[in-house]
Amino acid sequence: MKHVLTGFILATALLQTPVIAAQWSGYVSGQYRGFFEDPVDPRQHNTYLSAAAEPEFYHSWQGGDHSFNTILFYRVDQHDDNRTHGDIRELSWTGVYDAFEVTAGISKVFWGVAETQHLVDIINQTDLVENVDGEDKLGQPMIKLSTEQDWGSVDFFVLPGFRERTFPGVEGRPRPEVVVDTDANAIYDFSAGQDHIDLALRYSHYIGEWEFGLSYFSGIDRLPSDFVPIAFAPNGQPGAIVPVYSLINQAGIDGQVFFGDWTWKLEAINKEFRSGRRKGSHNFQSVVGFEYTWVGFTGAASDLGFVVEYHYSDANTRETIFNNDLATALRYVLNDAQSTEVLLGFLTDADTHTAAGFIEASRRIGQNWMLEAELRTYN
Repeated sequence: MKHVLTGFILATALLQTPVIAAQWSGYVSGQYRGFFEDPVDPRQHNTYLSAAAEPEFYHSWQGGDHSFNTILFYRVDQHDDNRTHGDIRELSWTGVYDAFEVTAGISKVFWGVAETQHLVDIINQTDLVENVDGEDKLGQPMIKLSTEQDWGSVDFFVLPGFRERTFPGVEGRPRPEVVVDTDANAIYDFSAGQDHIDLALRYSHYIGEWEFGLSYFSGIDRLPSDFVPIAFAPNGQPGAIVPVYSLINQAGIDGQVFFGDWTWKLEAINKEFRSGRRKGSHNFQSVVGFEYTWVGFTGAASDLGFVVEYHYSDANTRETIFNNDLATALRYVLNDAQSTEVLLGFLTDADTHTAAGFIEASRRIGQNWMLEAELRTYN
């Protein structure tokens, strides 16, 4: 069965207003989602309208050695109650002390270099109701201690307050055929549950054209390790499920190297399960690939990028769809005053021969407006 999703986003960025080392910014947006095929579940719909706002406040003092940042987010969706949600993306203080920097509060951290999957990016939980690509993240309570030296940068994280992954509701689309009930209590297969305090460490450095990072995480896996039925339909099939979260240790490496117009990239993780039915087992995943940029495509200022990435995992398809997959993409950057960009890609599973495609395009309109369009196909 083929499902096609289109999404159009029209957003305006609020003008920045500096007031004594403080500034307001952010955006408001309207979004339309349309599906070309009828849903399997009659409770779902073919069209969805939603609106979102993300205001931001930033203030610094003592010459920039101390700063406070707040980013709030809220979306209202026409049909999906789970997608009508709010979140504190950022609410943090940062202080700089000689060679050390401290951040405390709620914040977001990104790790990774790959285009189609970020294996090492584990600090923040995925806000899955925002987009199926997993790029949107929930704010994470943390204390972060960083130092930058000639021999590299080290970041140490204390992460209290686990955030559960968001999932579409009964009327949401796209979603799994069986609804993930986020109103019911999720299952933690260890005694501390959601109160467990996670720890993470990352070392990063660059040597000439080489950039790399080594990371280690010990805590609750952001990806559910399993799903358990809690309700059944009259035919005996599961009517609703809840996620199961497990403790893991995860070691990761990411890096990229630049050779002229070529960029070679790698991300790899080894995950050890510390609780539940998979306790003691390991899972290795990797993504490796390159991006070649044709600078001055067609003899003009535009650039054309070619992206190729291969995904491997020794886990089964129930745990990840990226177990033996090839991703290819073209990135067209016009380099004009309107910041026009188009990304077109395909993902093919070498085992099942299934394929997925996507197109992402964006263009500024005037000073404050941005028009974005997405097309996703699943076969």
